[in-house]
Amino acid sequence: MSNDKRVQVLEFEKPIYTMKEKIEELKKTSQDTNIDYKDEIKKLEEQTKIYQKELYEKLEPYQKLQIARHPQRPNFMDFAQLICEDFIELHGDRHGADDKAIVGGVGKIDGTPVMLIGTMKGKTTKENLECNFGMPQPQGYRKALRLFNHANRFNMPIITLVDTMGAYPGMLAEETGQGEAIAMNLREMAKMEVPIIATITGEGCSGGALGLAVANKVMILEHAYYTVISPEGCASILWKDASMAKVATDALKITGEDLLKYGIVDEIVKEPLGGAHYDIEKMAQNLKEALVKSLKEFSKMSKKQLKEQRYSKFRGMGVFIQ
Repeated sequence: MSNDKRVQVLEFEKPIYTMKEKIEELKKTSQDTNIDYKDEIKKLEEQTKIYQKELYEKLEPYQKLQIARHPQRPNFMDFAQLICEDFIELHGDRHGADDKAIVGGVGKIDGTPVMLIGTMKGKTTKENLECNFGMPQPQGYRKALRLFNHANRFNMPIITLVDTMGAYPGMLAEETGQGEAIAMNLREMAKMEVPIIATITGEGCSGGALGLAVANKVMILEHAYYTVISPEGCASILWKDASMAKVATDALKITGEDLLKYGIVDEIVKEPLGGAHYDIEKMAQNLKEALVKSLKEFSKMSKKQLKEQRYSKFRGMGVFIQ
């Protein structure tokens, strides 16, 4: 669980910490002077809680975007260790590479064996360099596909956790088949005969995210986002100005509420007050409960029903105006 004093504060959160600093000052003054400020402290604490609750209940899309990108947000391994019993990581695409931007392995969730796969971000510069800032290369998607097939062969449900700003767009990735690797995953995930549950845990951008999210059920954490293109990319294309990202964020409808309304996601998983990084254990527990519920739901469906439901879900997306 994160400690408030160690959490990196976002710009719009600063008034909360100003109020908390005043409370600490009053407590210190009370100790130093033996003057009783108990009533004043209690009043300030109540005001802080009310303000904090109202702030996070009425976040603008761009503020949610900042929380989704918070450097201390829980990553794949945080969740794997907290929601799985006996998680064992499996390495390599069997073609000579092991992309660290995608991690996967077998484990148990509430006693049910599952294949857990997802994108991996670091929390320090060194960690991010090792996993390419969570941007997979073709080798990563091929590793994921190998694990999908393994799960399908042994009748294990597939759970994916997505947090990526997109597939790596470098020249080498394109030369080694980035588009083909993602397209292959889209096709093969659609054909799987086991339940697939995808969760957007932070950023879910473009085909890089979709390459792990052709699922029977798509969930999203409360302050995560899911979009065809990053707001900065959208702003650069439409206005030739990445600083217009806030306007693009509003227009793209990328928050959980909008995505649920349009049928892109199926469920929003509640985050602790302030975001997942404030209480990682509580966030993992909320996610685990949602996953266990979904696993029970899909365990009643036949292989044919699972494929048909997944196909119908994605065919039904989109609004067309003639």
